[in-house]
Amino acid sequence: MRIHRMRFDIWLCLLLAYLVGTGASKLTALAVASTYDSYVEAHTVAAGEIGGVAGDDVFRAQSVEDLLRHDTFTVVSPGIEYRNRGAGYYGNWYMQALTLPSGELVAAVYNLDSVQIEGSYYTGEATLPVGRVVFEDLTENETFLHQIEFKEPLSRRDFYVDMMGTGGKVSQEDYGKPIVLSVQLVVTILFFPIFHALGATIGIFPYFFPPKNKKESEWD
Repeated sequence: MRIHRMRFDIWLCLLLAYLVGTGASKLTALAVASTYDSYVEAHTVAAGEIGGVAGDDVFRAQSVEDLLRHDTFTVVSPGIEYRNRGAGYYGNWYMQALTLPSGELVAAVYNLDSVQIEGSYYTGEATLPVGRVVFEDLTENETFLHQIEFKEPLSRRDFYVDMMGTGGKVSQEDYGKPIVLSVQLVVTILFFPIFHALGATIGIFPYFFPPKNKKESEWD
């Protein structure tokens, strides 16, 4: 088998570009971290609002009929059943199959920060966040339906229950990770040709594309 080795000049420029990209990503991480508190504040839902903690004054829905007859409501779920009946991505939402006390199954998205657990996490009672019905044709996303109906079909496919509102915080690490990685990648890609061009200009690297007024380097 023939082994192809990458030229030394390419390895060196990649290494230098990577180091610059790593430095830029660290600076970006510091800048992003300074905005996390504002992000948390914007995604913290007040009690009683959609996605917020459900107080005693919030209606406890038992069935689909209850959901449709009330503007806002909550559902009390046994243990972790509200997260254990199937799930799938619908657009930007990660929806769960929620079993109502009546046994009916509907799609729902939760702000997990507002779930109240009484007793054991697995066997106690979970009072879900304040929710509302959002009418939408879920059958338009067949992949989502296949995922969320993995165990059993939904009772209704023409709406979902929004218990997220403006909530849904991510950890500080996850909050900044996409931006930090993007900066590192872009800077690394940008600086690789810059370093190589500088090296070629001073004569220590061969040109990728020799200028017309220069002879090609004989260095391999």
